[in-house]
Amino acid sequence: MSGPCAVHRTRVEWIDTGAAGIYHNTTVVRFAEAAEAELMRAYDIPGYFPVAPRVRYEVEFEASVRFGEEVETRVELIRLGRSSMTFGFEVWRTAADGGPNCRAARGSYVTVHVPDKEKGGSAPWPAAWRAALGGRAGSDAGHAH
Repeated sequence: MSGPCAVHRTRVEWIDTGAAGIYHNTTVVRFAEAAEAELMRAYDIPGYFPVAPRVRYEVEFEASVRFGEEVETRVELIRLGRSSMTFGFEVWRTAADGGPNCRAARGSYVTVHVPDKEKGGSAPWPAAWRAALGGRAGSDAGHAH
Protein backbone atom coordinates (compact mmCIF):
# COMPACT_ATOMS: atom_id res chain seq x y z
CA MET A 1 0.00 0.00 0.00
CA SER A 2 1.44 3.36 -0.96
CA GLY A 3 -1.28 5.95 -0.15
CA PRO A 4 -2.58 6.93 3.27
CA CYS A 5 -3.59 3.67 4.92
CA ALA A 6 -4.74 2.21 8.20
CA VAL A 7 -5.35 -1.18 9.78
CA HIS A 8 -8.17 -2.34 12.03
CA ARG A 9 -7.88 -5.63 13.96
CA THR A 10 -10.83 -7.39 15.54
CA ARG A 11 -12.41 -10.76 16.20
CA VAL A 12 -15.52 -12.02 14.37
CA GLU A 13 -18.38 -11.91 16.85
CA TRP A 14 -21.59 -13.95 16.67
CA ILE A 15 -23.51 -10.86 15.52
CA ASP A 16 -21.16 -10.71 12.47
CA THR A 17 -22.22 -14.16 11.26
CA GLY A 18 -25.15 -16.03 9.80
CA ALA A 19 -26.65 -19.08 11.46
CA ALA A 20 -23.76 -21.25 10.22
CA GLY A 21 -21.23 -19.10 12.06
CA ILE A 22 -19.66 -17.75 8.84
CA TYR A 23 -19.27 -14.00 8.52
CA HIS A 24 -22.11 -12.20 6.77
CA ASN A 25 -21.33 -10.19 3.64
CA THR A 26 -22.28 -6.91 5.37
CA THR A 27 -19.62 -7.54 8.00
CA VAL A 28 -16.95 -6.77 5.41
CA VAL A 29 -18.40 -3.28 4.96
CA ARG A 30 -18.26 -2.65 8.72
CA PHE A 31 -14.69 -3.91 8.90
CA ALA A 32 -13.65 -1.60 6.03
CA GLU A 33 -15.37 1.39 7.61
CA ALA A 34 -13.70 0.69 10.97
CA ALA A 35 -10.31 0.76 9.22
CA GLU A 36 -11.36 3.93 7.39
CA ALA A 37 -12.20 5.52 10.76
CA GLU A 38 -8.69 4.61 11.95
CA LEU A 39 -7.27 6.31 8.85
CA MET A 40 -9.29 9.50 9.41
CA ARG A 41 -8.21 9.64 13.07
CA ALA A 42 -4.56 9.08 12.12
CA TYR A 43 -4.65 11.92 9.56
CA ASP A 44 -6.70 14.21 11.84
CA ILE A 45 -9.75 14.48 9.56
CA PRO A 46 -12.55 15.39 12.02
CA GLY A 47 -16.19 15.32 10.99
CA TYR A 48 -15.59 13.21 7.90
CA PHE A 49 -18.22 10.48 8.17
CA PRO A 50 -21.39 12.63 8.37
CA VAL A 51 -20.45 14.41 5.12
CA ALA A 52 -18.99 11.47 3.14
CA PRO A 53 -21.68 9.01 2.03
CA ARG A 54 -20.66 5.91 0.12
CA VAL A 55 -21.79 5.94 -3.49
CA ARG A 56 -20.18 2.72 -4.74
CA TYR A 57 -19.00 -0.56 -3.22
CA GLU A 58 -17.35 -3.55 -4.86
CA VAL A 59 -16.30 -6.66 -2.93
CA GLU A 60 -14.77 -9.97 -3.95
CA PHE A 61 -15.17 -12.69 -1.34
CA GLU A 62 -12.26 -15.15 -1.42
CA ALA A 63 -12.50 -17.19 1.80
CA SER A 64 -14.84 -17.65 4.72
CA VAL A 65 -14.21 -16.29 8.17
CA ARG A 66 -15.91 -17.90 11.15
CA PHE A 67 -17.10 -16.87 14.56
CA GLY A 68 -14.20 -16.28 16.93
CA GLU A 69 -11.52 -15.91 14.27
CA GLU A 70 -9.32 -12.83 14.21
CA VAL A 71 -9.28 -10.54 11.20
CA GLU A 72 -7.19 -7.65 10.06
CA THR A 73 -8.66 -5.10 7.66
CA ARG A 74 -6.40 -2.77 5.71
CA VAL A 75 -7.77 0.28 3.93
CA GLU A 76 -5.87 2.64 1.63
CA LEU A 77 -6.84 5.92 0.01
CA ILE A 78 -6.01 5.22 -3.62
CA ARG A 79 -7.50 8.30 -5.26
CA LEU A 80 -8.33 11.76 -3.96
CA GLY A 81 -10.61 13.60 -6.37
CA ARG A 82 -12.08 17.08 -6.16
CA SER A 83 -15.12 15.85 -4.22
CA SER A 84 -14.65 12.07 -4.08
CA MET A 85 -12.26 9.59 -2.52
CA THR A 86 -11.65 6.04 -3.68
CA PHE A 87 -10.47 3.49 -1.16
CA GLY A 88 -9.13 -0.02 -1.61
CA PHE A 89 -9.37 -2.59 1.16
CA GLU A 90 -8.46 -6.15 2.11
CA VAL A 91 -9.78 -8.31 4.93
CA TRP A 92 -7.35 -10.96 6.15
CA ARG A 93 -8.10 -13.89 8.42
CA THR A 94 -5.16 -14.15 10.80
CA ALA A 95 -3.94 -17.63 11.53
CA ALA A 96 -4.34 -18.58 15.19
CA ASP A 97 -1.65 -21.29 14.97
CA GLY A 98 1.05 -19.04 13.54
CA GLY A 99 0.49 -20.37 10.01
CA PRO A 100 -0.03 -18.19 6.95
CA ASN A 101 -2.80 -15.60 6.92
CA CYS A 102 -5.57 -15.89 4.33
CA ARG A 103 -7.17 -13.03 2.41
CA ALA A 104 -10.92 -13.35 2.92
CA ALA A 105 -12.15 -10.36 0.90
CA ARG A 106 -10.93 -7.40 -1.10
CA GLY A 107 -12.58 -4.52 -2.82
CA SER A 108 -13.00 -0.82 -3.23
CA TYR A 109 -15.51 1.91 -2.53
CA VAL A 110 -16.07 5.58 -3.28
CA THR A 111 -17.18 8.34 -0.93
CA VAL A 112 -18.39 11.78 -2.01
CA HIS A 113 -18.27 15.04 -0.05
CA VAL A 114 -21.85 16.21 0.58
CA PRO A 115 -21.59 18.95 3.23
CA ASP A 116 -25.19 20.19 2.96
CA LYS A 117 -27.72 17.37 3.27
CA GLU A 118 -30.62 19.76 2.60
CA LYS A 119 -29.26 21.02 -0.73
CA GLY A 120 -27.55 17.78 -1.65
CA GLY A 121 -24.92 17.62 -4.36
CA SER A 122 -21.19 17.26 -4.01
CA ALA A 123 -18.66 19.92 -3.10
CA PRO A 124 -14.86 20.04 -2.97
CA TRP A 125 -13.17 18.48 0.05
CA PRO A 126 -12.03 21.02 2.67
CA ALA A 127 -8.54 22.37 1.96
CA ALA A 128 -7.21 21.15 5.33
CA TRP A 129 -8.36 17.60 4.57
CA ARG A 130 -6.79 17.71 1.11
CA ALA A 131 -3.54 19.01 2.62
CA ALA A 132 -3.51 16.21 5.20
CA LEU A 133 -4.15 13.49 2.59
CA GLY A 134 -3.28 14.98 -0.80
CA GLY A 135 0.42 14.41 -1.21
CA ARG A 136 0.07 10.74 -0.31
CA ALA A 137 -2.61 9.43 -2.66
CA GLY A 138 -3.27 9.35 -6.38
CA SER A 139 -4.60 12.89 -6.81
CA ASP A 140 -7.02 13.92 -9.49
CA ALA A 141 -7.90 17.49 -8.47
CA GLY A 142 -8.69 18.65 -11.99
CA HIS A 143 -11.31 15.96 -12.59
CA ALA A 144 -14.80 16.90 -11.43
CA HIS A 145 -16.33 14.34 -9.07
